[in-house]
Amino acid sequence: MIDWLLLLSNAAQEIISPTTAAYALAALGLAIHFGFTGLLNFGQAGFMALGAYGFAIATLTFGLPVWGAILFGIAASIVFALILGVPTLRLRADYLAIVTIAAAEILRLLLTTNQFEPVTGSANGLQGYKGGFAALNPIPDGQYGFGPWVYNAYDWWVRLFGWTLVVLAALITWRLMKSPWGRVIKGIREDEDAVRALGKNVYFYKMQSLVIGGVFGSLAGMIFILPRAVVPSNYQTSLTFFIYAILLLGGAATVLGPIVGSVIFWVLLSFFSGFVARAVEAGWLPFMSSVQAGQLRFILVGAAIMLIVIYRPQGIFGNKKELAFVK
Repeated sequence: MIDWLLLLSNAAQEIISPTTAAYALAALGLAIHFGFTGLLNFGQAGFMALGAYGFAIATLTFGLPVWGAILFGIAASIVFALILGVPTLRLRADYLAIVTIAAAEILRLLLTTNQFEPVTGSANGLQGYKGGFAALNPIPDGQYGFGPWVYNAYDWWVRLFGWTLVVLAALITWRLMKSPWGRVIKGIREDEDAVRALGKNVYFYKMQSLVIGGVFGSLAGMIFILPRAVVPSNYQTSLTFFIYAILLLGGAATVLGPIVGSVIFWVLLSFFSGFVARAVEAGWLPFMSSVQAGQLRFILVGAAIMLIVIYRPQGIFGNKKELAFVK
């Protein structure tokens, strides 16, 4: 028999998990890139990797405090954005897509190579960088919470820090998009030639958008590693595709969409993962092995997202008059 209460409890935990917060923040960055500016960035995994490794390396190799490690990761993402943007932002979107997906994969392979193992840890990654962050924890030791949300002091501290960053990023994004800068950004998405004809420096605005969204991605990478080690295999191209799925699910040109989309995505993924595994154990799926069952969850989540995209292409919070899919 399947323990439905346990399945629902495990799925409910994803509502406030650090992973959900990290993906929400990364999707907010993509909302700035893709939803509001029309930049087809397929390298958000690279920005997350730079944030994660920047934080870990700054702590372990250079001995920087937490705030210094955060600034180090942000600086690395800004440099990465400039490297990507300088040769491509004067071109059309498909060139940026090719460059960003290739650059993110090159970065991941560089982090995996044995040549930099003393600094990056190669394929084994890095750990032991959480001491400074844990020392800032204002929550006394103990277990806190109710229902499925019972965690120790460190786990609550990670969640508090991660979701605070998500809220701050959402407020910043909302304020930016209500400003004259945001109106120019939206104009670039719709018709950059018209914006250029009005005397605006389209290249400069695109670069600013790429940097801001990249900084959000790097902060997401830092949240992502606080409950776990830094491993380069976590930053494959599929990570960016998951973030795009979250963005399209919630609404590409929205502020709340990426956050709600991340929650729905991870709750569904957790539920389907548990359900399929229990179904195999119970003999409901005799034609399928446990390994195959692990992949079926992505098929089920993908099918659910496809239905939403088909019947509501602007996403849950998107405005169809403003945007279905970015042109």
